[in-house]
Amino acid sequence: MFTSTVTGYPRIGGDRELKKAVEGYWAGRLDADSLRRTARGLRAEVWTTLRDAGLDAVPSGTFSLYDQVLDAAVAVDAVPPRFAALGLSPLDTYFAMARGTAEIAPLELTKWFDTNYHYLVPELGPDTVFTARPEKAVDEYREALALGVDTRPVLLGPVTFLLLAKPAADTPDRFGTLELLDSLVDCYAGLLSALAEAGAGWVQLDEPAFTADRTEAELRALDRAYRRLAAVPGRPKLLVTGSYGELGPALDVLLATPVDGLGVDLVSGPADAARLTRHAPVAPLIVAGVVDGRNVWRTDLAAADDLLATVRAAAGRVAVGTSCSLLHVPVDLGAEPDLDPALRGRLAFARQKVDEVVTLAAGLRDGAVAPSRAARPQPPAGWHDPTVRARLAALRYGNGRAPYADRARAQAAALALPVLPTTTIGSFPQTREVRAARADLVAARIDDATYRERMRAEIASVVRLQEKLGLDVLVHGEPERNDMVQYFAEQLDGFAATARGWVQSYGSRCVRPPILYGDVTRPEPMTVEWTSYAQSLTDLPVKGMLTGPVTILAWSFVRTDQPLADTAAQVALALRDEVADLEAAGTAIIQVDEPALRELLPPRRRDHPGYLDWAVAAFRLATGGAAPATAIHTHLCYSEFGEVIDAIADLDADVTSIEASRSQMEVLADLAAAGYARGVGPGVYDIHSPRVPEVGEMVAALRAAVRAVPAERVWANPDCGLKARGYAEVEPALAALVAAARTVRAEHAG
Repeated sequence: MFTSTVTGYPRIGGDRELKKAVEGYWAGRLDADSLRRTARGLRAEVWTTLRDAGLDAVPSGTFSLYDQVLDAAVAVDAVPPRFAALGLSPLDTYFAMARGTAEIAPLELTKWFDTNYHYLVPELGPDTVFTARPEKAVDEYREALALGVDTRPVLLGPVTFLLLAKPAADTPDRFGTLELLDSLVDCYAGLLSALAEAGAGWVQLDEPAFTADRTEAELRALDRAYRRLAAVPGRPKLLVTGSYGELGPALDVLLATPVDGLGVDLVSGPADAARLTRHAPVAPLIVAGVVDGRNVWRTDLAAADDLLATVRAAAGRVAVGTSCSLLHVPVDLGAEPDLDPALRGRLAFARQKVDEVVTLAAGLRDGAVAPSRAARPQPPAGWHDPTVRARLAALRYGNGRAPYADRARAQAAALALPVLPTTTIGSFPQTREVRAARADLVAARIDDATYRERMRAEIASVVRLQEKLGLDVLVHGEPERNDMVQYFAEQLDGFAATARGWVQSYGSRCVRPPILYGDVTRPEPMTVEWTSYAQSLTDLPVKGMLTGPVTILAWSFVRTDQPLADTAAQVALALRDEVADLEAAGTAIIQVDEPALRELLPPRRRDHPGYLDWAVAAFRLATGGAAPATAIHTHLCYSEFGEVIDAIADLDADVTSIEASRSQMEVLADLAAAGYARGVGPGVYDIHSPRVPEVGEMVAALRAAVRAVPAERVWANPDCGLKARGYAEVEPALAALVAAARTVRAEHAG
């Protein structure tokens, strides 16, 4: 039996080595063998680090070149025919599924539960035939074994795989992915047998889909799957884990099956500890996830030890683990020597969280937490600002804006835009020159004046390009922004930025989430200078671009000493002041992006109203001071929006742009069914793929949009910002967008 483990670890490397290698391969600078060598080196570093830290059970199989759900699809040979027909190598087929090609679109991309990680959605149909492809799992297990590390291979659980998948586009409406359960379980039996033959003693199967509300049929599927897998002859021991919330009824189901271990998230789902006591004595090994895998604050060892005592009273065998994979936190706090010592002493990144697991496991064996049971210290008094707290207390929440119909008339008169106005979401490509200028400023190779001159030159170039392409509403391109959250955090008091605190968002996309540790205030305007400069260059309207309060929280590591609602209100108050300054400077359209609105939605429906109440209130607090003639836009992306469709309307934005291309405009039906009655900009092409869509594709998308929403309320835009693309892709794609909008506009006029 093991007593300490983690369910996963960051795979990008401390200096984003994986990102650089993968992007080098895509660009042709690196061959496949070089990419594989880099991957092997990163895996070896993780395994030996975890072993040397003192973990007595180390996972393997958590490494991915792009996404673990995509890896699971490949492991069961669920490759859609359009990709298999390309005739590419296995590696290039894999990346085609992730990114698309010039000819075909990629798999849909959406949020991984309530995190900022994105996964690729498998496509299945009644004709899908699963075949076990254990090579990746077996090869990585053997790689680790050659280093002297006997690991526990990790696979996405079969029921979660089916629940995360979607029916392929040409599938009959009556088809449900759970219809494939028996054949998929047979395939997983083959994977388990191959791993057993390679020598694996344990295999971890992740079933996080069951931390959300599930039907009786889905719970029965879970029971059937694990009774059958437990009966596989000669199988490894099975550890089934749930993360991102409480397993609840699924815990009852799994405890009744013959699985050998269960991993529970006792940070997001502490109620599972009490549920275990109702089943005492519990037979399987319980891996108690008491170390937070999603935030960077040090674990309160006393509180964690109390939870462990509850679990130990119910289970004869207990191990200490993380609440979820450490994929969601930076690699090592040791790379951040310049952080304020008062803050740094309260933090733990992935490497330090492993030490916490080992410490708690030693206490579990010895009967007391070592080295002490001291609770985590309280934040310093200087992190609290009585002024902002008093201002919030005195401010009445609510929108305070005129009714939408009145605003729409005022904005139509002020802007005089055509039907189906064209725009973009905000950012334009961050060229090598832009990134070099930012690096030169940080390294003090250029002064602030020189940097600002270069940014102004880039803004002028972006404005000229948009005018040439014929866009109706322009943006300044955001060349000065390193990231849509970090940029604001660096200008707000109460935040700290890291130097190398990289976290994977999807594929090769990495971000450095800021740390929100204290009360939030805005010392001075953050965006007015750049927006006003862009507006001075053109007679067309230029949007002001802000990131909304919910997204700033979702993409930061947030303080835990007060409710999220209070922290969101503080951020919203700072943004409200920025909106007022933009408006005073003559900005007629202000976009406050909330791509993370769905992301923070709790997994259990009972908790939805409380979250949505404060999330909507924060957005309305940020935007509620704008005049009727000022158009407030927002942007949402890469989530299943059906569950928050009413909240989208409650935001009361004048225009909502929304990702729709990868999901084939599915969200439009939700909007129509909900009676959404404001402006909407469904993304008509996918910016995360390098392919440039044809005009005809965008015409078809816009025609679908105006069938669902009156044309007078439809905008034409990409589905997300253009920061990660190159101008060679952006220019023809935007030209096609403008041409498509003009075609459908003419049809509407006719």
